[in-house]
Amino acid sequence: MKERILIVDDEPHIRRILTFLLEQQGYQALTARDGAEALEMARSEMPDLVLLDLMMPRMDGFEVCDRLRADFATAQIPVIMVTAKGEVTDKVRGLQGGANDYLTKPYDNKELIARVQNVLTWSQTQRQANPLTGLPGNQAIEQQLQELIQGREPFAFMYVDLDNFKAFNDCYGYQQGDRVIRFTADLLRHCSAEVGTPTDFIGHIGGDDFCVMTAHDTGEVLGQRIADRFGEEFTQMLEPVDLSRGHLEVRTRQGGLQRVPYPTVTIALVLDAGGEFEHWARVGDAAAELKAFGKSLKGNVVVKERRQSADSESVEPPLAEGPA
Repeated sequence: MKERILIVDDEPHIRRILTFLLEQQGYQALTARDGAEALEMARSEMPDLVLLDLMMPRMDGFEVCDRLRADFATAQIPVIMVTAKGEVTDKVRGLQGGANDYLTKPYDNKELIARVQNVLTWSQTQRQANPLTGLPGNQAIEQQLQELIQGREPFAFMYVDLDNFKAFNDCYGYQQGDRVIRFTADLLRHCSAEVGTPTDFIGHIGGDDFCVMTAHDTGEVLGQRIADRFGEEFTQMLEPVDLSRGHLEVRTRQGGLQRVPYPTVTIALVLDAGGEFEHWARVGDAAAELKAFGKSLKGNVVVKERRQSADSESVEPPLAEGPA
């Protein structure tokens, strides 16, 4: 679907010019003649972005932006203010009032389009991000993985899953469980910065499930670093009494106590030499099979399988750590 941009300006020729320019770039343009109409259209049409003129009669752009932000239905719609007023105080007031960007007339058309694209990209990323960790969610994960597959270049995909996390939640409560999720997300970021590549992608699938995409040659080193550091650092999440016991004690439904190992991490690592997969779901299937095997093992483990391109002379079988 085309992204929809609401143009708010009291001058008809400005609305026509911006409509033509945006539609040339593949966007759908909506127009409003004043602030009141803009607020009504923003609520009814829910555009992806508002291009908002500052100087308008009766209701200026500052007030329009304030009302957009005060309304729960429109509070998350990004706003670019467009105005002939270039004073710093006006820019600061607009940005403090909730505008995402500020463009001063006269502007270059290329600059306008670049700012529109940047704000839309940022907005899409924000909508897809997991609110607990700030990491990209499933839609962004699928898109990134499919792009890697279509590029037919070698890559590594890791499915990162916490073991015994439910027992930890039952024992420590959901607030502490959320802390563990954030700890894991930060751990993935730090390990990627240490031994990964600048283009690594880290996603939050949901709950205690994460993924990492990195270079083919980096996958094994990064996976092992994550497993090692999780084992070394997770103890900071435990109470001294549980550390001294060497396990968690969880109350069962019958009222008894059950001994449960500390949470650990299972990493299912799929190494593709390029061109093996045709769809992101196939990578997910391979990772799911590896993860199921890995969960049968004790401790923090990396279970890996190496795939070679169908064009290569031979296909190397899975490594010993993975299922046949």
